[in-house]
Amino acid sequence: MSVSAIESELSDDERSGLELVRETGGIHQSDFWKELDVSSRKGSRIVESLVEKELVDREETVYDGHNTYYITPTARDLDFTLLMAGDMLSPFIGEEEVDPNSDAFSQWIMNLAYEE
Repeated sequence: MSVSAIESELSDDERSGLELVRETGGIHQSDFWKELDVSSRKGSRIVESLVEKELVDREETVYDGHNTYYITPTARDLDFTLLMAGDMLSPFIGEEEVDPNSDAFSQWIMNLAYEE
């Protein structure tokens, strides 16, 4: 089943929860249910349903001294096209500093310009 088909079958609470996770890029489950203004129990059920449908990922973590989960959108929800110029990934991705006068940056900009 496609992602859009799965999303069309979501309840209003699940849809709101998914939208919250996508907008924030990730949220602790202890904040998730507060933001949705639902009980922690209901918040947990919403997250479990979204995890089962592979719309979000959930990792155990410690937050404010308490065990909780960190909820993130699945990788397929992320749009990497803005980082691409043709088949080249932006030179700004990574840990090293980028010299704006470098050949790699110039080539990426040229690919971006010719793409349109």
